[in-house]
Amino acid sequence: MAAPGAPVTVTVTYSNEKHSIQVASQQEDVEPTLQDMAVLIEQVTGVPVPFQKLIYKGKSLKELEQPLSALGVKNGCKVMLIGKRNSPEEEAELKKLKDLEKSVEQIANKLEEVNKEFTSIQKGFLAKDLQAEALKQLDKRIKGTAEQFMKILEQIDAILLPLYVSKRLLGSIYF
Repeated sequence: MAAPGAPVTVTVTYSNEKHSIQVASQQEDVEPTLQDMAVLIEQVTGVPVPFQKLIYKGKSLKELEQPLSALGVKNGCKVMLIGKRNSPEEEAELKKLKDLEKSVEQIANKLEEVNKEFTSIQKGFLAKDLQAEALKQLDKRIKGTAEQFMKILEQIDAILLPLYVSKRLLGSIYF
């Protein structure tokens, strides 16, 4: 059993390639998990985590939250990877999608700020004679934010994803 937080060195075989990786936990004082290893393998091989099938001692490793030691994986072990890299076109479209996700998060933060300001006005933290102007400003900001959301929706609509990626994304969202 590895000491909590101690990295584990593993050799990953993918196609004709061999990669020696050092898997460390993303959290302090915690053993590295299969998720930690899968993310690192994605960085090294380009095979996205959902498309990875990791095999160790003839068994498929599936429980991403499990510590590597619980799965029997320790220093010097060899793990085989079966999976498919995304094409450059798919990578470009997925990058667009990730960028849009960041934009949505930023807009959501702006809406939270507007909501806080509106709540403070509702609670009477602003003088009555200033409330009308403050509400007009909030209205403008909300309309601008709604416009930004509409632009993002148009950009999302324009993204072309292969059918299997679309199904995977929709499956994780709706099912």
